[in-house]
Order: sequence, then C-alpha cells, then structure tokens
Amino acid sequence: MNPVSQAVRDGSIVTWRNLVGMKRVPDALIGLTVQPIMFVLLFALVFAGSLGGDTYREFLIAGIFAQTVAFNVFFTTIGMANDLGKGVIDRFRSLPMSRVAVVLGRTTADLGVGVITLIVMALTGLVVGWRIRGSWLDALAGFGLLLLFSFAMSWIGVFVGLVARNVEVAQSVGLLWLFPFTFLSSAFVSVQGFPGWLQPVGEWNPVSAVARASRVLFGNPTQLPGFPESTAWPAQNAVLYAVLSSLVIVAVFLPLAVARYRHVASR
Repeated sequence: MNPVSQAVRDGSIVTWRNLVGMKRVPDALIGLTVQPIMFVLLFALVFAGSLGGDTYREFLIAGIFAQTVAFNVFFTTIGMANDLGKGVIDRFRSLPMSRVAVVLGRTTADLGVGVITLIVMALTGLVVGWRIRGSWLDALAGFGLLLLFSFAMSWIGVFVGLVARNVEVAQSVGLLWLFPFTFLSSAFVSVQGFPGWLQPVGEWNPVSAVARASRVLFGNPTQLPGFPESTAWPAQNAVLYAVLSSLVIVAVFLPLAVARYRHVASR
C-alpha cells in the first residue's frame, strides 16, 4: 500500500476513534454548542435594539457562524493535548500506522464537530429571525465555506495542542489568541466603527472575510445601518479572500503540525 492510501485508511480509523470518544465525553460538545447559542441570544435580544433591529440580527448570524467554527479550534487543541498527556500518541507510535494519520484523524473528526455546531447555530438563528434570502445553492456554498475555514483552523489547533506542555497550558494558550482573533473582525460590528489604525487589521482578518462571504452567500446584509460599505480589497472580494486565507492557513499549519507530531512521536 502506498503512503497516501495508508494515511487515508489509518486516518479514517483514527477519525472514527475520535468520533466515538465524543459520545463518552459529551460535556465538551455541549459546551461548544451552548456558548454560541448564548452569544446569539445575548447579541440578538439585548444589543439588536440599539444596533439595527432585524437588520442586525441577519447581519449577526453569519458572524456568529464564523466565530463558532473558529472557536472549534479550541476543541481540537484540548483533544490533541489530552491525547499527548494520556500517552495515547505513545500507543499510536508503537503501531504500524502512518504518522500523518493521527493528526489527519483529529482534524477530520473535528470537522464533524463543525457540522454539528453549524446545524445547532442555524436552528437558533431561525428562531431569532435569521433567514436565508439568497438561493439554496449559494447557501450550501456558504456552509461549505464555513466548513473549509473550520478545517483550516483545526490545523492551528493541532499545532498548538502539540506545542503545549499539558492540557492546562493548551486551554490558556487557546483562549489567549482566539478572543482577539475573532473579535477584531466584522463578525459582530462594522469594521468602520474601529479606530482608524485598527481598521486594516479588521479588514484583513480572515474571520471578517468568512463572515462577510457568508452574508453575501446567504443574501443577508453585509453592512450595518449608518456605516458605509467597505472599499477594501478583502471586503470587495470576500468569497475569494475567505477561500484563499483558509488555504494559506492549511498550507502553513499542516506541515508545521505534522513536523511537530513527528518530533513528539520520536522522543
């Protein structure tokens, strides 16, 4: 069997192992779904009245989608650090299996988590008034884009989980960069409301591109009332930039994660 076929076969086995493991630890999955629901209810019911009412609710949901799939990286980070701490990777190392299969199985399984959280968030959005205004084909493309971003972010999670010395460090490091990464974007508000020096950061943040691209594909408002449409290149080419930035994240962090895993497994 060639290395690619072996990696796919072994990766699918590790994916199944991780998915079955979620059934035994449902708390983490519940946490991943409850937190975004709280964000939706908080922003849609408390802040929407001051930020644009129904328009803000439709603007908000795509931002919550982008934030949710970005936060799934936290689940990946903890899972990887947990496997490392409990010696699971040492056990895999003793088996005649592809070295890539472990990290591939982790990211693929966490893509399944992304599907579950998106379903929960879509149903919650429908309850608070969000609707898909475009075609269903575009909407499917929107969900596909979100899953691509989720898959890309999971490679960051694998790398951080392997670099962290234990689960506690992984939790701290995971939250340290995720909050500014997701909030310095147009996920919740218009970037034009940021201080001038901070606006380019928000414009070029991949979370902004994914949120705006999702709004475009779902047929939702791309800007809040009172703010001008952005003329920055990422905003004008949101779908293209969202896809490119996701592919760049994979291209950078996939080899880093595999190299780190090989280093850890060889100790």
